[in-house]
Amino acid sequence: MSNIAIFQTGGKQYRVKAGDFVKVERLNAEGTVEFDQVLMLDDKIGTPFVDGARVVAQVVEQKRGDKVLVFKKKRRQNYRRTRGHRQYITVLKITEIKG
Repeated sequence: MSNIAIFQTGGKQYRVKAGDFVKVERLNAEGTVEFDQVLMLDDKIGTPFVDGARVVAQVVEQKRGDKVLVFKKKRRQNYRRTRGHRQYITVLKITEIKG
């Protein structure tokens, strides 16, 4: 069992160890998810990925993130617009790191 791994999903990279909770971009999955795009495993650095390395995670919940407000304004023109956005996210619990 390995200590620390860096994997990528949804165009972002995450540093995890077994037992961590991670919020990632929305995944259409239930139950268990396996990530094979592992960039680093302990002291092994992949080129670009580490061969045979996997990060196994359990889907905890599907939800939406915090609201991000986008405010536009043009001075002296009486122009103001406010928009909100909530990104869909998946909460994962890292169960195992295989190397």
